[in-house]
Amino acid sequence: MGRSSVRGEGTRPRGRHDGPPGSGGAEAAGGRSGQGRRSGAAPAGTGPGRADRPSRRAPKSGKRRVLRWVATVLALLILGTGGAGYLYYKHLNGNIRKEDLTLGDKQMADHKANAAGQTPLNILLIGSDARDSEANQKLGGAKETFGGTPLADVQMLLHLSADRSNISVVSMPRDTMLKMPKCTDPESGKVYAASTVDVQTNESLGRGGPGCTVAAWYELTGITIDHFMMIDFAGVVSMADAIGGVPVCVDANIRSRGSDGKGSGLKLEEGTTSVKGKQALQWLRTRYGFEDNTDLGRTKAQHQYLNSMVRQLRKGTKLTDPGKLMSLAEAATSALTVDKGLDTVKKLYDLAEELKKAPTDRITMTTMPNVYGTGQFSGRVYPKADEAEQVFRMIREDIPLDGKASKRKTPVVTDKAAPDDEIAVSVRNATGTDTLGPAQGRASTVKELLTDAGFTRASVDSQNTEPAARTGLLYPSADLEGDAQAVAKALGIPVAQVKKSTEVSGIVLAVGADWREDGAYPAKAADEKTPESANPLNGADEKACMHVNPNYTW
Repeated sequence: MGRSSVRGEGTRPRGRHDGPPGSGGAEAAGGRSGQGRRSGAAPAGTGPGRADRPSRRAPKSGKRRVLRWVATVLALLILGTGGAGYLYYKHLNGNIRKEDLTLGDKQMADHKANAAGQTPLNILLIGSDARDSEANQKLGGAKETFGGTPLADVQMLLHLSADRSNISVVSMPRDTMLKMPKCTDPESGKVYAASTVDVQTNESLGRGGPGCTVAAWYELTGITIDHFMMIDFAGVVSMADAIGGVPVCVDANIRSRGSDGKGSGLKLEEGTTSVKGKQALQWLRTRYGFEDNTDLGRTKAQHQYLNSMVRQLRKGTKLTDPGKLMSLAEAATSALTVDKGLDTVKKLYDLAEELKKAPTDRITMTTMPNVYGTGQFSGRVYPKADEAEQVFRMIREDIPLDGKASKRKTPVVTDKAAPDDEIAVSVRNATGTDTLGPAQGRASTVKELLTDAGFTRASVDSQNTEPAARTGLLYPSADLEGDAQAVAKALGIPVAQVKKSTEVSGIVLAVGADWREDGAYPAKAADEKTPESANPLNGADEKACMHVNPNYTW
């Protein structure tokens, strides 16, 4: 799939003028910004190795329970797109396109295991506005965008907790401005240098593909990403049709079409309506008509749609026709791109089995806390420094966004701690931040605190000063877990910040940016609270209803 460069960094994304399918409106085309060319998915049943492939009849199966679970997982994974059957019918393997997980030059850190040795799972969900297939072009949009470089207009990070008890989803608005990392296109070898100015986040796809979107997320959040799944518009329509519609709610009559032509064309009466097909796509793409007519309202509407779809699928009452499932599977896999770690039916099925363990009432949808830009970036958004980092840190540290962390059971530690004066602890100064250097002498000061507490074998490791936002204790194996927790208890560091790590050979205390000042460790209960600015929405909330902008009612 050939690619070429998009417009140069530093230029302002061109304006959006939403319009109906075929009108040339940007919202109908996915609200595109940026230019360029990048070929993409061929229509279902076409492409290399497909046109002359012998047709094979998929086996019949009565295992509809499995298919429903698969569909439930996909509803979360691919923004209401895709289908259940492709995980079950092996002949669909060839439909799924695969690309590199990350194209950045920064190696992602390994997960830190919890006390039970479990690790979380993070999946980046990307909704592409590609207009490079006949199916997508039939859904409308500006003709000049056909065959152009796709934009990552939907970006959601799905976090499955280490204990598989909950799922947290964080959306990044497509209007978010950030610095792009260096990315290398795996096919052309072209190197896209790290940006020196802010670039709109949805342009990451044009810098080599979805692996650059992954790299951009890691650069901003520090969250280790295990997989990505990318989908296009055709999949949205297929999934909504297959399940018979998704109930959505508006608090007034809405018509997303203004006198200036802006809008997706969505027209609904006040109350709850089951949307499917093109109407479902309109709901997911509507910007003008929801709340303040910005991408933030659209993101909220997407969250409500996803939650509603999951509830529908978990009722198990919709996907009962094997023929529909097979048809859906063909369409979905033709629209799906995944990383190479999800390149087989078996891997995708295993992923589905993991995700289904989290109940609906433990699913939390959020939006990255943000603030509006100024000047030439007025109308764009930036991460809200402290609150966005709070959400990112909670994901990194596997703290549920639904506020139920205190109810988690901590596994019993069978390793008994050695006497304090026999426990060796290496102390690192990890207090540096993006804007501040390490606080002088912090490792030595904390080392003295440990010595005074009886840990006479504490020492300073001046060679390792990799920054850490939060103070933590790392230990390499189960036989040192009790010792590490004893150190944490002596300093007042929460046990949740004691992690197993293969990156250390002994107990390491990394003094983080949250402990730059002298005194006792400043542990705060608020550290496990999701900011209200993230607009958390619970997956079981059936009363959620979108507020309609008064200028778009009828």
